[in-house]
Amino acid sequence: MQDSRDTYSIMHTRHLALLLAALAAPLGAQGTAQDPAPQSENAILVTAQRSGAPMWTIDTEEGAIILVGEIRAVPQATPWRPDRLEEAVGESQRVILRSRPKFSPGDFFRVMFRAGRFLKLPDKSVAGDYLDEAQRARLAALEAEYDKDYDRSSFLMTGFDLLARRLDFNDDTLDDATEVVKDAAKKADVEIIRPPRFRGEDLLDSLSEADPRSHIPCLEAAMTATEIGPEIIEARGLAWRRFDIPGVMENPLEIALGSCWPWADPQLGEEIRGIWVDSITQAMGEDGVTVAVVPLRVLAEPDGVLDMLEGQGAVIMGPDWRGPDE
Repeated sequence: MQDSRDTYSIMHTRHLALLLAALAAPLGAQGTAQDPAPQSENAILVTAQRSGAPMWTIDTEEGAIILVGEIRAVPQATPWRPDRLEEAVGESQRVILRSRPKFSPGDFFRVMFRAGRFLKLPDKSVAGDYLDEAQRARLAALEAEYDKDYDRSSFLMTGFDLLARRLDFNDDTLDDATEVVKDAAKKADVEIIRPPRFRGEDLLDSLSEADPRSHIPCLEAAMTATEIGPEIIEARGLAWRRFDIPGVMENPLEIALGSCWPWADPQLGEEIRGIWVDSITQAMGEDGVTVAVVPLRVLAEPDGVLDMLEGQGAVIMGPDWRGPDE
């Protein structure tokens, strides 16, 4: 019996860790602006482009905006040169990076005391109460393959578990572009700007009040990605490196990541996109070069940040982010 309790405790802790990581990942301190960079804007852009990360530029009256399209968990097999991006950041005037939610100590206690509402389906219900026969059969096949019981697990946590622990998409990865740019900016004393942060309490309320059915698309996309297998991980990285933006966006792993909370939450998703557009628009009025690292799915999705900026009249240069039918 003691072994059983210990095993449950370990699993409970791991699921909470997955939840807290998801809360922190999607969404600092300000640095000090450096003197005008000695390199020209074109030279900075050329250096940044040599990194191999997909990026777009917007010329402004006083300088330029470089938008770097970031994907989470770049595979080690992806041949890109982050040192080139570091060099470009060192010559820029400012960078814009994603913010992490603002959690208070009380928020962490809320997670601990309300863990059941995040980790389990409500009121002792089971997966079959919400899924149709085909969906439940797919889940049962994955349960048998991985010797897991997802019957009471929330669909969001099941999706996270499938992607992070069964598909193992975030193993053997390189630093994300955000980490590369943040470290380079700190080293070069370049100003770091972060969009307004979401309150942890608001995110936790959004998550705890969500209907379990709202997470079924996340579960389905995660099942699809896991069923296909690890080859989609490398394919996604190579498409990103080749600037094949539709190829990245259509990759089952990218679809799964974009189908899960908070990106798929209508209100939160809209707020995230709006905050990025506001931050970039504000930077257009600044002197010099601004490097902004933005999640690619937020940039390139239909009606995403690139579409919104173009709709406001911005002339955007860079890879085609739309599919052939758009």
